[in-house]
Amino acid sequence: MIATQTETDTAVIDGMDVSAYRIPTDLPEADGTLDWNSTTLVVVELSARGTRGLGFGYADTATARLISDKLAEIVQGSDPLAIRSTVQRISQSVRNLGRPGIAAMALSIVDIALWDLKARLLEISLVDLLGAARHSVPIYGSGGFTSYSDEQLQRQFGGWVEDGIPRVKMKIGRDPAVDRRRVTLARRTIGDAELFVDANGGYSHKQALSQATAFAESGVSWFEEPVSSDDLEGLRLLRDRAPAPIDIAAGEYGYDPFYFRRMLDAQAVDVLQADATRCGGVTGFLNVAAQCEARPIPLSAHTAPSVHAHLGCACPEVRHVEYFHDHVRIERMLFDGCLVPSNGELAPDRGRPGLGLEFKQSDAARWEVGLHGT
Repeated sequence: MIATQTETDTAVIDGMDVSAYRIPTDLPEADGTLDWNSTTLVVVELSARGTRGLGFGYADTATARLISDKLAEIVQGSDPLAIRSTVQRISQSVRNLGRPGIAAMALSIVDIALWDLKARLLEISLVDLLGAARHSVPIYGSGGFTSYSDEQLQRQFGGWVEDGIPRVKMKIGRDPAVDRRRVTLARRTIGDAELFVDANGGYSHKQALSQATAFAESGVSWFEEPVSSDDLEGLRLLRDRAPAPIDIAAGEYGYDPFYFRRMLDAQAVDVLQADATRCGGVTGFLNVAAQCEARPIPLSAHTAPSVHAHLGCACPEVRHVEYFHDHVRIERMLFDGCLVPSNGELAPDRGRPGLGLEFKQSDAARWEVGLHGT
């Protein structure tokens, strides 16, 4: 008997909405090399046969404009099940724009929306579409901005530990002496919980080596971007010479598979980081996970926890997901279905299709940014 095509097989993407929202932070935020007081959320919603797929990321409004002006014509009319074909055509279309940066983030957000739509059409969760490797994935609380007062740092870190999150990360990199004092304060605050630090490339080689020795005395076990993530020789130096308990981590600014291959070939990190909202969406993140499996080296997911919870449960190479304060706050405000940590882990709701999220556009409307001067 010849099988007939299902309605899903013949579906095409017949609608695409793109929007951007500039959302003020609750407090001024800063790290080792940057200050900011707002975060821009870019949202893509696709439709096929009355089903809507959702993708989002944290990027500039230029990312949303690129999606609206150039990528929409590629996505609309495409097969919602043939994701790799659509992503390949998008990648080819931005060749002359430069793939890293804005173009990669635009592709990533669309890719996430495509995967969410496919899972919803098939009426399964994203983690089940990918194939679950575990029920939940560990997280670490991330914040501790250099702009925080001592009291704000203690309140945030103490709250996470009380909520059962057994690992936290703070920003450093502005002033070595102040950084050491704040790390000591953080250790007193969190007791035996794991303590991570992130310099965002704010140190020189010798500063970073000196700081690593001092941080080891406070039980720091993770040193992220002690020097620029583009300085592969410097990262390798730190990996070779930092005290043994400290893992050197980087990779959040990777936009394509070749970036991650270069970092891994250089043996520059103990733990590789990747961000699905930058590195090519779900498709790109799976590529990075495969590279880590082949080494082998652990992978850590950077921010956007509502997306990475599914990927972390589908990829056994993922050690943990960053539970970043600013993104957690935005996702709780603007999406129904956000996950709540339990015992320091996130477990996707496998009873909800796709990412399990619904965007609350009416709640976000007051922060919307016009994409074409409107």
